[in-house]
Amino acid sequence: MRIRPVGRHALLLDCDDPGQVEAWRAELWRRREAGELTAVEIVPAAATVLLDGVPDPAGAAARIARWTPRPAAATATAREVQVPTVYDGEDLPAVADHWGVAVPEVVDRLRRTEFRVAFCGFAPGFAYLVGLPPECGVPRRPSPRPRVPAGSVALAGPYAGIYPTASPGGWLLVGRTALTLFDVRADPPARLTPGTRVRLVPA
Repeated sequence: MRIRPVGRHALLLDCDDPGQVEAWRAELWRRREAGELTAVEIVPAAATVLLDGVPDPAGAAARIARWTPRPAAATATAREVQVPTVYDGEDLPAVADHWGVAVPEVVDRLRRTEFRVAFCGFAPGFAYLVGLPPECGVPRRPSPRPRVPAGSVALAGPYAGIYPTASPGGWLLVGRTALTLFDVRADPPARLTPGTRVRLVPA
């Protein structure tokens, strides 16, 4: 892990892999709650963790360099969200072909997988879910659909995701859910936040 200053009041942690991102995300959240770290935002991404609103970046970087985060598996939050899913996505046959299995086996694997929110992005409330083995990564569509319905459950690369609102998108559609994933009136607005465990249970 490497620590770099970003602007006057931010730090960026460059991590080696998604597991290290999650371990540092959880460690930094824990340290902030314990009063050992001051940061307005701690934002994980695919290979980095951003700390923004840090009053003393140099001092914070020195402290962080002395910390050792717990392994990602040990830091996963106990909170689990079950997402009732209807597995009728039009790209299920394409995923089955890519995996070299029948469609029912795709559904069974997705149903049995314990996903974890690695980070959020693309659109408010859109969570990037990890948990599938590397060989299950799938390519995006050659061209995106102009409109993907809200609640669509999809796969792209190593990730699974659920569109919280209707938007263009090039992920492969495997199902849909009626669960509300983003509500500006809720606290927090996003139902799926980094570290949350997610199950795509059959509706």
